[in-house]
Formats: sequence, structure tokens, C-alpha cells
Amino acid sequence: MKIGVIGEGAIGRYVIDQLSIDGRAPLISLVRPARMDRANDKVSVRVASVGDLPDDIDLMVDCAGHAALIEHGAAILKRGIDLVTVSLGALADENLEQLLTQAARTGGAQLHLASGAIGALDCLQAARVGGLSEVTYTGRKPPAGWRGSAAQERVDLDALTFATAHFRGTARQAATQYPKNANVAAAVALAGLGFDHTQAVLIADPDATANIHEIHASGAFGSFGFRIEGKALPDNPRSSALAAMSVISAIHRRRAPITT
Repeated sequence: MKIGVIGEGAIGRYVIDQLSIDGRAPLISLVRPARMDRANDKVSVRVASVGDLPDDIDLMVDCAGHAALIEHGAAILKRGIDLVTVSLGALADENLEQLLTQAARTGGAQLHLASGAIGALDCLQAARVGGLSEVTYTGRKPPAGWRGSAAQERVDLDALTFATAHFRGTARQAATQYPKNANVAAAVALAGLGFDHTQAVLIADPDATANIHEIHASGAFGSFGFRIEGKALPDNPRSSALAAMSVISAIHRRRAPITT
């Protein structure tokens, strides 16, 4: 496969490193024009626009956040190139969701939403078939994991001595107000009841030593609870290591003759 990566931040670097180790994927990097002169010996080609991507590219991977999906997503899909993204929270914007949907149909391509830092989404999708009544996502991180987000305006992150919820609302509100922190809430919403009917609680906890994600769901199927304690990437306390791993997993599934 010939794979393109958007973004060379913490998640992008992890994906590039893993694909380089794998050794079977020629790598193309889509970067801002100002970064074109930054060398990366693990990338075979660097381009500054979707129009410059090679015609034989098989897959693009968005690791650069909401802005990159907004800027490049529709153009990639219209070209008939499948796209994997971790920027699920961007789909809280209904206009963007419709734009990407139409672009995928026009190009005959598919936008794949990487599962990111949470599991049990297959269970939610199955439960949705029979009828879900309630889904709540709770995200708990150490205070440092919320720096640079709206949490700083609502609580004193440096002075916290106990777990404090700085957001309660819908998944759409969480994804809109916390664009760099609530992709997991978006993943849960998209797998289950949707952005407006999924509840989200975001907590800063000075005693937390990991990023903790919980789902509680009930419906015609019964009920379930799921909890995962995930480590952050060393380069960025706001980026989940499992989110980066989920991108590689998505690529491997596309290659596999048998997949789940």
C-alpha cells in the first residue's frame, strides 16, 4: 500500500514510525507549505496540497486534528482516496459531516473513523440495532491532560486537590468545546445514540495516573459498563497512545484477508 499521513505531531510521528518499521508502506506526508523544507528520512514524498498527492495513493491517514480534516477531508474523498481519521469530534459540526458524506459518495471513497482511545464500540453499535435507551461517556485525566482546553477557564488545574467535573452536557457540546480532548466522546456518540443524545462528563483528577475512559449504556439488550485506563503518548499528555495504535490497527485490517 502507498499511504499518506497528514500531520507530524505526536500521533503522526507514531504512525510514521510504525509504518516505517513495518517496511511495506511507501509514505507520503501532507504538510503545511511552511514545513515543506523539514526533512524526514522516513517519508518518501512530501506535498503541500491534496492536488499534489500521487495518483496511485491507496490511503490517507489524518493525524492532525479537526482543522486538517476540515481543510483536506472533502478533497481527499472526492479524489476517490479512502481516509482514516482520529478527528472524530469534528463531525459534531453537522455541516462538515454532510460535506464529507457527499464527498465520499462523489469519489466512491470511504471515511473510516479510527476507534481511538476507547473500546466496546462494536457492542454499542450492536446494541443500537435493538434500541439504546441511555449512553454516558466519562473522561477522567490528570490536570496536565486538560491544559490548553476549556477546562482552564472553569477550574484552577494547578490547585486541584480532588477530582472535579469541569464539563457536563451532550457529546456534541463536549466535542465542540473541547476539540483536542473529546474525540472519545464523539466516538461513543457515533457508535451509539448520536451527538445530541449521548451524555458526557469530563473530569480533572489530581489522583489519576492515566487517562481513564468509561462508557455506561443501557437499552433493550440489557446494560453494560466499560472502563479503560490508557497511557498518553510521551510527546503529548493530551494524546492517547491507544488512539495512535488504533490508526495502525485500522491500516492492518485493510491489509488482512480476514478481519474483525
